[in-house]
Amino acid sequence: MASPAGGEKRNLSAPPPRPGLSYSSPPPIPVVPPVPRAVRTARTLWLLSFAAALAVLLGSFAARDSNLQRLRGVVAGMAGGSGAGAATTASAVFWGSIAALLLMTLLEAAVLAALLGRRAWARWTLVPLLASHLLLLIPASAFLVPGGAAGSYVVMLWAAGLLLAFAGLALLFLPSAGAWVRHGGTRG
Repeated sequence: MASPAGGEKRNLSAPPPRPGLSYSSPPPIPVVPPVPRAVRTARTLWLLSFAAALAVLLGSFAARDSNLQRLRGVVAGMAGGSGAGAATTASAVFWGSIAALLLMTLLEAAVLAALLGRRAWARWTLVPLLASHLLLLIPASAFLVPGGAAGSYVVMLWAAGLLLAFAGLALLFLPSAGAWVRHGGTRG
């Protein structure tokens, strides 16, 4: 009971009642289910595959002088001469092969990151990417695989990387991985 300046007494009403507790409202922080073992294993296999691919690319870059010398001979034999054109063509083919394989590896890594962000489309995108990677290795092998023992190491690293990637892709299509990705909501 307060008395305003005019001297009248007036009743102040009580504040409105607080709303009751509701058990149907969502929690303020959404519950994130743990990553299934299949997805964790697939991620590890894919990362090992990326490591193998990058090892081949770094090895090719480190041995670029011998690779370019070998390619100059191949291009000169095909073109019928050994001029500056053969060196330019050999250099373009070598660097183009490295750039294409690096781009493919980076695309696969980006799609894998999207999958780990629980985007449903990413599993299906990895299928054609991995098939394209395999098809890209066929012409690149003519330009990036040196002769001798070093060439066998390159081929073994590529084969190991592809086997790891295919195994990781197969794990991503297991039911537990599919349920985890679908539970991610309507984001993708």
